[in-house]
Amino acid sequence: MTTIQRDTKETQIEAQLSLYGNGQNSIETGIGFFDHMLEAFSKHGLIDLKLVCRGDIHIDFHHSVEDTGIVIGEALRKEIFPIQNIERYGEATVVMDEAAVNTALDLSNRPFLHFEVDVRDKIGDFDTELVEEFFRALCFNAGITAHIVSLRGKNRHHIVEATFKSFAVALRRAVAKNDRIGIPSTKGVL
Repeated sequence: MTTIQRDTKETQIEAQLSLYGNGQNSIETGIGFFDHMLEAFSKHGLIDLKLVCRGDIHIDFHHSVEDTGIVIGEALRKEIFPIQNIERYGEATVVMDEAAVNTALDLSNRPFLHFEVDVRDKIGDFDTELVEEFFRALCFNAGITAHIVSLRGKNRHHIVEATFKSFAVALRRAVAKNDRIGIPSTKGVL
């Protein structure tokens, strides 16, 4: 289990994360829809996650969402690296009714995000543009290369939830133990 604490003038966040858990979570960001997405991320990634974020949500949700991505990314980096005896690559397509989102990722220690999920407007009071901000912060702080692509969908809630779930399942597959692999790189290090 990894514990990360981040304190700024905009947010105070404490998180405990266990990569090889069973999806138990306790999440409190003050942003209902975001809590729901992080619960889905934890459950489908089989990641145990306790997270409390106190942010300046009276301004908007941007700082809280992005900084939560930073903290989860930092915790994932500590849990994943140095990388050894895991698959490294993961891919998943998750459907929710009419929506389908695919995530392919590489635990490369070279952060990159290709984000092709076109959702606009709000879900309740949550700005959907923050989904990309969250995943960018997570990937860049965790050292993950991720390609997240919406294949289809109309309902914003379904599309965004499928995005969080597809990333979680792809990550779960990438960190699957495989003792035959050793260090999963021809370079001998990641």
